[in-house]
Amino acid sequence: MQIRQLQIANDHLQDRLVLRVATQADEEYRVWLTRRFLRELWPHLAALLGKVTTPAPAMAEIEVAEQPSFEQPFSDDNATYPLGSSPLLTSEIKFDTLSDGNFSLTFREGRERSFQLCLPPDLLQALCAMLRAGAEQAQWNLALDYAAPTEPAPAPGNSRPSRLH
Repeated sequence: MQIRQLQIANDHLQDRLVLRVATQADEEYRVWLTRRFLRELWPHLAALLGKVTTPAPAMAEIEVAEQPSFEQPFSDDNATYPLGSSPLLTSEIKFDTLSDGNFSLTFREGRERSFQLCLPPDLLQALCAMLRAGAEQAQWNLALDYAAPTEPAPAPGNSRPSRLH
């Protein structure tokens, strides 16, 4: 899947963030993220960012003017919705670091629908910046620091943190 656009938007009525992913094939995937889920998800994302080996400056040090431009409106003309038009309500996520240095995030809705998002390091950094901005706009008062204070605890019987419920 080639990503054309990513967007994080705040839905005040639902009190959720919606992740929208548009592909070059005019497909759109939508994923709800709740405050609780983002709070639990963030340490894992920060740990993934710690694995980024590209010589990019730390996101906390990047000025707003230097960040990627997100001014272009999200385009959903002629989009198809492989998961349906209703966003997937994420209750579980699986993280993987791929052999090519990219990252795979698999969002799951219970045991119903799932969506796998493969991101290169620069898009992972952009996604994290958008999540922080979305949480600020939603006024969720979450401490979303880029430096993970400690490595997230591995799940029992697992040598690395790979899944969040």
